Amino acid sequence: MSSSQPGTSTQAGARNDTAFAPMGARRLLALGGIGLILVGMLVGDMFAVFVLHQNAAKVGASLTAAAHAAVAGDSKSVLASFQTVGGFLENRGTKVDTHVHMIAFGYLALMLAILQPWAAFSEATKKRLAWIFLFGAWLLPVGVFLIHYVGLAYSPLEAIGWASIAADFGGLLVMVASVACLLGLGKWFQQKENQRLRDDLLDDHSPAGRILLAGGLTLVLLGFFHGAYYAAVDLYKHEAMDFSLLSQMTAGAVANDMGMVDSALGQYGQLGGEKAVNIAAHAHAIEFGLLAILLAFFQPYVRLQEAWKRRWAWVLLFGSLLLPVCVLLELNYGLLAGGIADVGGLLVVIALVAMWIGIVRYTGEIDATTTNAGGTP
Repeated sequence: MSSSQPGTSTQAGARNDTAFAPMGARRLLALGGIGLILVGMLVGDMFAVFVLHQNAAKVGASLTAAAHAAVAGDSKSVLASFQTVGGFLENRGTKVDTHVHMIAFGYLALMLAILQPWAAFSEATKKRLAWIFLFGAWLLPVGVFLIHYVGLAYSPLEAIGWASIAADFGGLLVMVASVACLLGLGKWFQQKENQRLRDDLLDDHSPAGRILLAGGLTLVLLGFFHGAYYAAVDLYKHEAMDFSLLSQMTAGAVANDMGMVDSALGQYGQLGGEKAVNIAAHAHAIEFGLLAILLAFFQPYVRLQEAWKRRWAWVLLFGSLLLPVCVLLELNYGLLAGGIADVGGLLVVIALVAMWIGIVRYTGEIDATTTNAGGTP
């Protein structure tokens, strides 16, 4: 691959001739982004199966114990119960943050990969920025994951542990690489005001790409519609119930009525579950939709037979729809719906692995064809 800046031809409509060379910045970001999304989804699935429900049950039990201790006037037991709740919530929060940050950084890596031809840097500089971004994108979630286990051990600071320091440094690296890419885009547009750069990723009209693009847009719209429905119909009702149940707990504790307290706690847990499944279904539909849209642009560089590319696109979209729908059904069907939702997530993971392998197998057919048609770069 040439180390010159992309689109150096003075002719309008110049092509990006060396778009996806092995170990080039664009391929690094594409493979690294899909890898981050895959690992983030696997972390999320393992968390849902092995931590989420068990953790929620322990939090509920600790809150019940705190309420009973408050009625009995045992302040030490109340404090101990809330400290236990804090530990469970920290454990849950770090796992959720690890899952979310990996997937979010994966999306950002794919977006930066699409924009690479318009970054006015040499290929060597773009590769360095890609490595900096990916290193930070892995360091931050790993550091967040370790916060619960490392704590403040051997930390030079009173309130921030080594895991938090590592996570913050990873976030700084991601910011530096992202800002540098933005500066490269700004520099390119200043230099190439009258030139259009044609790119095979954006010019693609393959069936698999169209399937992913249409399906992704549909998922995003469904997520938006569900969020709007929840906000219009249930959100304010849930907020009112939240205040009412907390007031009921307080009144029961003052009156030493454990029946009232236990009833309010049970309803409060049910209310929290309703909020959680609605928010999760809304968020997952939109996230999977965005993932499908981003992957649509990379289909020219997935070296699989066209029929298999279409099949994997449908598998990804089916899993992307199955997961949020079954998440919504968890309140009515419990673990059965939760298990089917996990199957939906597994289908998305399998389709992503297949596309990742296809990108690894790509050996430059499109770039070679473009070069032969437009001349040696």
